Amino acid sequence: MGLQSLEGRLERMVDGVFSRRSRGSIRPIELGRRLVREMDSNRSVDVKGRRIVPNDFTVLLSAIDHVGFSDIEDALISELAEAAREYAREEGYHFMGPVTVSLTVDNSLKTGRFGVSSQLKQAATGPGMGSIVLPSGQRVDLSDAVISVGRLPECTIAINDSNISRNHAEIRAGASSYLVVDLNSTNGTLVNGAKIIGEQSLNDGDIISFGSTHVRFEAS
Repeated sequence: MGLQSLEGRLERMVDGVFSRRSRGSIRPIELGRRLVREMDSNRSVDVKGRRIVPNDFTVLLSAIDHVGFSDIEDALISELAEAAREYAREEGYHFMGPVTVSLTVDNSLKTGRFGVSSQLKQAATGPGMGSIVLPSGQRVDLSDAVISVGRLPECTIAINDSNISRNHAEIRAGASSYLVVDLNSTNGTLVNGAKIIGEQSLNDGDIISFGSTHVRFEAS
């Protein structure tokens, strides 16, 4: 189910986005399939019984193929990382830190050949890693820095909604998980439809509501 889902995502989001690309001999979906195999082949189990998989990936390309991807490199990296996160959610895998993907030249490779190397890379500090997915699909990566939410334009997540207070809430790193903290907002902050009192720990997939705006917390 997970591999089928990932391939479907790459067909829709990667090959669709890059359907006009004519240079090079490697399709983005081939990179995605190899990246998934790296996750499956190098999974391990931590002391909590969770299945841990690599989160830092390097795609090795010939010089010609690397040039072929140069005009779409940033978008390709973003889509491959998102596909890896989705596959991990499907399979119940966990990451030790943020998912990163890079493309690099390996002069020993012939055109049309590529490799993928991976490693487990732990987040520097805090509860691990996570992100907030906005209604637009934009992703706000979480770290030790406090994420502010509110109507003020200087907020990290600024939302133009009259139901949201100027300084509405914060998302902070706790000892073992991320927390959403309501800042005595007028209409409150909800997690999965229930109003929180003060602060609440976040779990993967939680829906956080600020006024009529709903965002999703992802721990992978």
